[in-house]
Amino acid sequence: MKTLHLALRSLRNRRATALLTICAIAISVALLLGVEKMRSAARDGFANTVSGVDLIVGARSGQLNLLLYSVFRVGDATANVSWESYQKIARHPDVAWTIPISLGDSHRGFRVMGTNGDYFKHYRFAGDREIKFASGKPFEDLYDAVVGAEVAKQLGYSVGSKIVIAHGLGNVSFAKHDDKPFTVVGVLERTGTPIDRTVHVGLQAITAIHVDWQSGMQAPPGSQIDADDARALDLTPTSITAFMVGMESKVMTFTMQRAINEYRQEPLLAIIPGVALSQLWNLVGIADTALMIVAAFVVLAGLLGMLTAILTSLNERRREMAILRSVGARPRHVFTLLIAEAGMLATAGVASGVAVCYGLIFAARPLLEKRFGIFLDPGGLTGYDLAILGAIIGAALLMGALPAWRAYRNTLSDGLTIRV
Repeated sequence: MKTLHLALRSLRNRRATALLTICAIAISVALLLGVEKMRSAARDGFANTVSGVDLIVGARSGQLNLLLYSVFRVGDATANVSWESYQKIARHPDVAWTIPISLGDSHRGFRVMGTNGDYFKHYRFAGDREIKFASGKPFEDLYDAVVGAEVAKQLGYSVGSKIVIAHGLGNVSFAKHDDKPFTVVGVLERTGTPIDRTVHVGLQAITAIHVDWQSGMQAPPGSQIDADDARALDLTPTSITAFMVGMESKVMTFTMQRAINEYRQEPLLAIIPGVALSQLWNLVGIADTALMIVAAFVVLAGLLGMLTAILTSLNERRREMAILRSVGARPRHVFTLLIAEAGMLATAGVASGVAVCYGLIFAARPLLEKRFGIFLDPGGLTGYDLAILGAIIGAALLMGALPAWRAYRNTLSDGLTIRV
């Protein structure tokens, strides 16, 4: 206790240097802890891009390919799922609900997805968050559209805006369904998922805009079916791109997955989203690891600054050490004193860094959710966080051993010698 008290008094006498050292460590710790919190939020957000869905079913291809085009709107399906097969699986007694998905069109670079009202009812993300409307309502009329937050922001859309869907997925398309325009009836709140960059229309609307198209080409003038005439037609789709499945009992998920994968009527593939998302994260999670390494080097820089400050002050404190030795302090007391100073600086820096990090998280949390759809849960310090902070303090003590060893080696006579 006397050593700690003496170390505290010594730091008070050099308060300016000590405060600057603490600030440097605090900033580096806040950065490291902030990066770790953001990594966790990104990982959880990635894993929770779709929640509550037990299976995703599409044409037989690859697990990641099906996940990418059905959830992230990236890439294309190799084939479609027939409407008959979809209906048969949807009517299975173990299936609670399904969400059909029809892709293949776009609007000014944003993907268009055909679905039905169950999408807004059952789709979940970020744990158990529901899709909510910033304004408007779900589509009801054949030519109604609901746009994601990013679509509305970039294109300046609001309820009542008119849009034209283009055939295909290019940013610029010369094949447009301009004879059947849509009206925006709803704008979704930001979710931080691909929903934000999607234009949603009814499943029948996808059929309606393609009734007079054959092999990717629109019927010649004079034989086209206008928007009003299309309403009178049977707009039941012949096929869809994929569909999501929610089971009555989670226990039956693997049984249903196997049954679909062995489906004899057509080649289908059923995947469990959580498993596929974990595999995908292993592929794309390298960048956040690199960011964590950079943050760790920033912490190392802060600790090196502390070491530099202590080493620089050693020559000025030679007489202080000599006086301590002259009043009975042993070399080990001098060694312990400098180790204690390093530990105090590191502990104060870590505590300040944690406070700064959580302060910034609470201040930025509403903005991150509203502007970027990042749901940052501050929570408490996890075991991993505590291990990192403990490692920082341990590293500081090890670094403090170097100046402590130099002071330990200094003799009383060296401390009293006047150097010119």
